[in-house]
Amino acid sequence: MGIKKEKVIYIGYFCIIHNLPQILKTPNLSSLHEFSNTNSISLVHPSHNSYLIFKMKKVKDFLYKPSMTTEEMVDAFGNLGYQAIELKEAQKVFLKMKRENCKIFLTFTSNMVTSGLRGLFAQLCSMKIPNILVTTSGSIEEDIMKSLGASFEISSFHADDTALHEKGENRIGNLIIKTEAYMKFEDKMAEYLTLVYQKHKRISASELLHEIGILISDENSILYQAAKNNIPIYCPGIADSSFGFQLYMFQQKHSDFIVDTIQDMQRITTDLSFDEKKGLISLGGSISKHYAVFASLLSGGLDYAIYMTTSHASSGSMSGATTQEAKSWGKIKDDGQAATVNGDVSITFPLFITSSLDKMGKEGLLK
Repeated sequence: MGIKKEKVIYIGYFCIIHNLPQILKTPNLSSLHEFSNTNSISLVHPSHNSYLIFKMKKVKDFLYKPSMTTEEMVDAFGNLGYQAIELKEAQKVFLKMKRENCKIFLTFTSNMVTSGLRGLFAQLCSMKIPNILVTTSGSIEEDIMKSLGASFEISSFHADDTALHEKGENRIGNLIIKTEAYMKFEDKMAEYLTLVYQKHKRISASELLHEIGILISDENSILYQAAKNNIPIYCPGIADSSFGFQLYMFQQKHSDFIVDTIQDMQRITTDLSFDEKKGLISLGGSISKHYAVFASLLSGGLDYAIYMTTSHASSGSMSGATTQEAKSWGKIKDDGQAATVNGDVSITFPLFITSSLDKMGKEGLLK
């Protein structure tokens, strides 16, 4: 076709998926036509005789090989299809965050701490992967319960819930928390709050969680590792759980004890800067996700974002809100890079983070 080499502009396949409709509407671009090379499509700009060529990636069969690592598996996901491709894209976005030394939010909901992800979150804090945590109040109480030795058991999504209730067993999905664990938690909370009260009569929620983290001796605890590594934990809905109820009960005896969540809004907004790069890994959604994206909005928006969720945009919920929707608010910058992985975070996140850590190790990005 006689295309001059200097007139060819290569754009990654990601642009086709997300930007092609807008490009097709650009004035002076002719209709799409195919090259003889079936791995490319092009657009012609008649007035400049230049071409946009989109390199199309091809689907490749996923094949098992002995001793395959998660890094190799996720690399292969990039050509597998569907959400496997999105998980690989999420890894690319995360590695860019780390290479550019972004301040990284990790947000998650309490059901993830109910699961075995709790120890992984704590380990990431020990490695100083996130700079800021945002979570729900249930995460805090369950982290403390596990630090006290509570064992959460595996049951079934179809268990006899009436029978469970009679035995003092509480179901979350296919996992069980015994009422006994709450009793031990309540006793320990009274002890923790008494010690905190001796030092502070008025305290922000993040400072309270830091103080409790110092008192915990479990290295698999999120609160412990966050306190040890000076990673703030924000919990805007701190009253919404047994943890919050224990704060209420303590305040009945000590009316001058105040946990001030508004102080945290001041802290998180002043901790962020318009000048620094910001990234987000949002697991699930809810108040945790919104608190992080809203704080980022107040400092110019996120440069990078990864959403991992089972929710969808059709409900209009925050949990299902897309990265594109976030751009309409300025929560993610117009040129911000983002990826969304739809699926169970107990599967997608371990694959994503372990493969990413292996790559970070090879690039010298691990501290």
